[in-house]
Amino acid sequence: MAILVTGAAGFIGSNVCRHLLDRGDEVVGVDNVNSYYDPALKEARLSSLLADKNFSFVRGDIAEAGMLAGAVKGRKITRIVHLAAQAGVRYSIEEPRAYIHSNISGHLEVLELSRHLDHFEHLVYASSSSVYGGNEKVPFSETDRVDTPVSLYAATKKADELMSHVYGHLFDIPQTGLRYFTVYGPFGRPDMAYWSFTKNIIERKPIRVFNNGEMWRDFTYIDDIVKGTVAALDGLPRADGPRHRIYNIGNNQPEKLSRFIDILEEIIGIKAIREMAPMQPGDVVRTYADISAIQHDHGFQPTVSLEAGLKSFVGWYKAYFQTGA
Repeated sequence: MAILVTGAAGFIGSNVCRHLLDRGDEVVGVDNVNSYYDPALKEARLSSLLADKNFSFVRGDIAEAGMLAGAVKGRKITRIVHLAAQAGVRYSIEEPRAYIHSNISGHLEVLELSRHLDHFEHLVYASSSSVYGGNEKVPFSETDRVDTPVSLYAATKKADELMSHVYGHLFDIPQTGLRYFTVYGPFGRPDMAYWSFTKNIIERKPIRVFNNGEMWRDFTYIDDIVKGTVAALDGLPRADGPRHRIYNIGNNQPEKLSRFIDILEEIIGIKAIREMAPMQPGDVVRTYADISAIQHDHGFQPTVSLEAGLKSFVGWYKAYFQTGA
């Protein structure tokens, strides 16, 4: 049995691959290693995976018809973790077509592959907390309405959920969608605030603090995300239950942006130069995950505090970029 992981060179994808390999699974990774952010970081993530004899890698665009079928030809794929996507809320305003291509067409190709695999057991795919849009009721629950997205990125993730529901209904494909809440940690994404803030504080450059710091995020450490993702993958939907399920996966503890910066300052030992800025288009004031469903069904329980997680990231950042700040 082999597990296909799309987005294997990405932040979450590479960590999921590492976890699966460490427990003895055979993993086929797929990624186009695009230039949305520095491909060298993606190649560095891949390098440690490629050293494992149970890992094979195919470089390609999942949205191209037939690419995935070719990537897994001759292998018995019974489970898929689909994490490949064009990420970023603000970038979706600049390059909307990239999101339709990767997130809509790409998701369709994964569904079509799942539909035609023999002995297929389970597809787990990445949705996003962004689907909740500007919902004011907190914490966000999977039963809340999510039909008022405020970014194209969010709209594509909601579309993925609807497509998966249809394929579950029509073709009996067992699926689980995970709404990730602000994932962070070592080897993360340079376009995320925790990365850019750390970089600028160390370099004594200003950081832009949107909405005057009056924003809250349910920051979730990468190790907790990986444990929850794999638990969902292993928790196959019951034959007599729904074919498509959706879960929030977050820390269940939103943190104010201004406090987040305070913690970074203390860890780094340098005061940030804060430049206050208004809210950005497509952004939301607060994210807050109700995780009771995934706790009940899969035993998920986040364990890493924001202080511990940021300390781990800053330590990695300094070592990776060889800065002594």
